Amino acid sequence: MSRFDLTPLYRSAIGFDRLASLMENAASGSSNTGYPPYNIELLSENHYRISMAVAGFAREDLDITSHENTLMVKGHKEQEESQKNYLYQGIAERGFERRFQLADHVKVTGADMENGLLHIDLVREVPEAAKPRTIAIGKAE
Repeated sequence: MSRFDLTPLYRSAIGFDRLASLMENAASGSSNTGYPPYNIELLSENHYRISMAVAGFAREDLDITSHENTLMVKGHKEQEESQKNYLYQGIAERGFERRFQLADHVKVTGADMENGLLHIDLVREVPEAAKPRTIAIGKAE
């Protein structure tokens, strides 16, 4: 896989070195597979929802952890003792770990399960100090 040269981004942007690192990591490949499938929904300007299809998992089989700018969802499924004789097995009954990179000031506000879907609600709360402000032009001294 070819690597992208992000040197111009480092030269022309101030404070975006973390963003460039994230882009480099994304370009180098990800350990995330397509399991379990998920949606990311924009509910309003600053509210988001991640919905994951976790059929077969109970609430106690799932762990949700938010640390710094990473949201991690783990599912651990205990293997049953009895061997079933499947003619076709299309339901994946295996554990998983899925990570989501969150933008600055995005926080997890809650999680719920409904009809085999895990819903994780997120909100972006930008502090006043980080919001844009107008700079007055005065006399140079």
